[in-house]
Amino acid sequence: MASSRPLSGLLVVSLEQAVAAPYCSSRLADAGARVIKVERAGGDFARGYDKAANGLSSYFVWLNRGKQSLVADIKDPKDAELLHRILAHADVFIQNLAPGAAARAGFGSEDLRRRYPRLITVDISGYGDTGEYATMKAYDLLVQAESGLAMITGHPAGPGRVGVSACDIACGMAAHAGVLEALIGRGITSRGEGLKVSLFDGMADWMNVPLLFFEGTGKAPGRLGLAHPSICPYGAFASADGALVLISIQNEREWVEFCTRFLDEPDLPQREGFQTNVIRVANRPMVDSYIAAAFARLPRNQAAEKLRAANTAFGFVNDVATFAHHPALRRATVETPNGPVSLAAPPVLLSDGARQLGPVPALGEHSAPIRAEFSV
Repeated sequence: MASSRPLSGLLVVSLEQAVAAPYCSSRLADAGARVIKVERAGGDFARGYDKAANGLSSYFVWLNRGKQSLVADIKDPKDAELLHRILAHADVFIQNLAPGAAARAGFGSEDLRRRYPRLITVDISGYGDTGEYATMKAYDLLVQAESGLAMITGHPAGPGRVGVSACDIACGMAAHAGVLEALIGRGITSRGEGLKVSLFDGMADWMNVPLLFFEGTGKAPGRLGLAHPSICPYGAFASADGALVLISIQNEREWVEFCTRFLDEPDLPQREGFQTNVIRVANRPMVDSYIAAAFARLPRNQAAEKLRAANTAFGFVNDVATFAHHPALRRATVETPNGPVSLAAPPVLLSDGARQLGPVPALGEHSAPIRAEFSV
């Protein structure tokens, strides 16, 4: 049974590009909102990131399903008038243009809400609209660096990039949640609301644990690769046949069971350097070396069998090729101008069934009918 679409009937206008804003609007489209994506003549530059998805950009296919593409130039008076005619009927306006660009073109959020009191406006930026960073360009990796995320990520030899657009996604998720809250609020007050979300603030929220840890101890969490700064053992160990197995011991009960059933050494928790988590963290090289030797004697399947018997939390460090065939991976199909593409399904499972994802639009595919619909 197909799922209901709770946002059916809502109109979203999005002056968007790249990742953060399209992430937000794509989730609104999934829930049934009509999303008009306003693109410049050359299109959202994310259309050109790669050609991996049936000749189309993997980013664009992922984040632009279910939308309508309108090519318009907000600096052109006639196109600006068209957008205002659309906004007169809209529920949500999203923009992530360069700082100040929307306002200079007559689409500043405060002005729009005065003109259209029920409109919810969403301004997405890199670092907010005040302070010395307000005019800085802010791509995902730059914000990973500025927020401290890169410095706590990677191998001890040096900082690393998180392999997905974590700051963009954090911002887009926060914006989506903010829009849903504003829609609920509008149902009570009948008035729209202005939302501002930045990539930096989105990641700053995610960085609260390292921040609190640093301010409480005077020391930032170290880069430990696949280890955990506060727990030991918690890391990846190579099996006899080369598989990397990541284990996580969360408490002393699990440690005792791991020693008894996996290491076959029930007395190990009483030995010097192995007694408590605090002691093990202080002696991490010794503890990890001891456990690594045990894994090195076991092939992957046998190691997994013993870990299950020990009730130890574990997982394999998979590459993307393995992830593509993972038994837990749910998929959904989207139609594109170049044919269907299978992607990872949205994470929320609905009791009334999965939603069918809308098609990915070609550049300007809906320009003519939208212009006709909102003509003077």
